[in-house]
Amino acid sequence: MTSSKEIVLPVKREKRITVLISGSGTNLQALLDASNSSILPGRITHVISSRSNAYGLIRASSQNPPIPTTVIALKTFLSRNPGSTREDYDVEVARLVLTNKPDLVVLAGWMHILSDSFLDILNGVREAPSAPTSSSPKPESSNTQTEPIPSVFDGETDTTFSFNQETEIGTLPLSSLGEDIIDSLSIRATIAMASKREKEEIENYHEEIHFPIPIINLHPALPGAFDGANAIGRAYEAFQKGEINKTGVMVHRVVREVDRGEPLVVREIEMRLGESQEELEKRIHEVEHEIIVEGAKKVLEGLT
Repeated sequence: MTSSKEIVLPVKREKRITVLISGSGTNLQALLDASNSSILPGRITHVISSRSNAYGLIRASSQNPPIPTTVIALKTFLSRNPGSTREDYDVEVARLVLTNKPDLVVLAGWMHILSDSFLDILNGVREAPSAPTSSSPKPESSNTQTEPIPSVFDGETDTTFSFNQETEIGTLPLSSLGEDIIDSLSIRATIAMASKREKEEIENYHEEIHFPIPIINLHPALPGAFDGANAIGRAYEAFQKGEINKTGVMVHRVVREVDRGEPLVVREIEMRLGESQEELEKRIHEVEHEIIVEGAKKVLEGLT
């Protein structure tokens, strides 16, 4: 039973998102903006890039607080780990993804096709290695590598928090609760620490990874059309030949077959006579920025 000096706060656990990129990160920026404005019911806790010069890394590290980033380039990985294979690379990428225990993985311009090994690990079918491959990169953010990422918890469990300005598991700053919660609960001057059992339950919950971890991808084509690389270029060429009069963009779940997973959000885009491929690409990218947020939101809201 809760004493007069304690308060029980049912707070929903915030969802964690890991984003994989290879380039400028404009779609990453759309996700960041949506997360920062609370449009997206989750926050990005890790950005992994296959290229060290990807501008998306700067976008992540410029956030307040900076988002941890990791660079793992395929050529560099293979050269530093003689005898390793492309599958080994994907296994290491999967291990890095799991380090932040994400609820959702978003491919936002990730330029590698993920192997079955990666998918098996994120589906919980195969266990990821517990230790990094030799010469494996470490996250490059200077912020949250030595400090735990702050967490909030599942609304199904009543949890007692301590009033403490430090950011640690089991502790929630009073200022972060919002005036409406504070007023409605009539918080007393002293809020007691959670019991040892409650603390252990909270910590154990966040030690768990909940499989399967959904993976979504953004592809600039309609379902079943122009799978794989250079989809915009191939669609443009088909339009010039009079074979099609529209293309599109979709967010889909990632499965073993390339770009064949369940479509989550689809937008059709009419082709225009006299339009250059660059102009078409610009219109497509504008739509991408919208639907990548819609797709991520749809998946997050469907998680229990």
